[in-house]
Amino acid sequence: MSKKPHEKRAELFKKSAVQIFLSKFLSGEIERLEPEYDPKIGYHYPLLESILDESSNAETFLNELHTAGILERELYDKIIYCPKCGSANISMRYCCPFCRSFNIEKSSLMEHIRCGYIGMEKDFKKGDKLVCPRCGEELVKPDVDYRKAGVWCMCNDCRKSFDIPVPTHFCRECHLTFMFEDADYKDVYAYRLTEEARKEASLDWVFVAPIIRLLKSKGLKVESPGVLKGRSGAEHVFNIVAFKGETRREVSVIDIATTREDEVSEQPVIAMFAKIYDVTPDKSYLIAVPKMNEKGKKMAVSYNIILIEAKSQKQAIKALEESFNSGTSKNQ
Repeated sequence: MSKKPHEKRAELFKKSAVQIFLSKFLSGEIERLEPEYDPKIGYHYPLLESILDESSNAETFLNELHTAGILERELYDKIIYCPKCGSANISMRYCCPFCRSFNIEKSSLMEHIRCGYIGMEKDFKKGDKLVCPRCGEELVKPDVDYRKAGVWCMCNDCRKSFDIPVPTHFCRECHLTFMFEDADYKDVYAYRLTEEARKEASLDWVFVAPIIRLLKSKGLKVESPGVLKGRSGAEHVFNIVAFKGETRREVSVIDIATTREDEVSEQPVIAMFAKIYDVTPDKSYLIAVPKMNEKGKKMAVSYNIILIEAKSQKQAIKALEESFNSGTSKNQ
């Protein structure tokens, strides 16, 4: 049985690379992911590539997030790749339709409006003046005395003339000349976070990645998800467990409670108390997004749980850093 879109998203939200990548959207660092062009490899996404490991493919990663409804995409450009070597270092050549040489000259056609003569622009030039080759009248005013009448080309190899050249492509890497029908022609996309995914991600695992970075920057050892064994012998899972020190290790646990409603219910407080009662960590943090109801607030104080309320990822990280240093509740 195939998984529903929200189930696929929930799984992807748990991946570290996805968390770090989406956190850049949620924090406002990026609003629209656009590719950058490199003459050798074509379009790529340097920001995403800095997040992924070497074995990961950025295009596959983005396609997976798009298919799951996390990212929406819009056509940014189209790019041609060489069908032989796959290079994007391609030039356009305009060729003679008779001998297929690209050694052609392009000229403008000019019409003398009064006498109706049409010829090559170069034939009208006499010094710094324009003179009609047929009647000898000097042409001074554009669109009154003369006008452009199109283009005309001549092949320097076969010496034939024509109006429309044949476009071809030339690979600068393997020197293959090929036509459009043989080209590897691909779409290139820019990406945005979907509104549905923004709500889900901001209410879920995307909070974890920046918190981990924050704690590691303070020299703590971090596990996520973290599992601690309690006095009863049971194992309890927390969103994050952080360890400080070597000889006497100080243990901090963090859980994240989110809701799509106006307030988080008291249930996450009750659930966390059951775990910390058995585990007895040094500090216990509960992040409530967007805020905790009044009953939950009172219970958090009673259970010695440091409560952080935040409406956004940025607020949560700032409040956690302050409360982690002071050990006091920070409501945003």
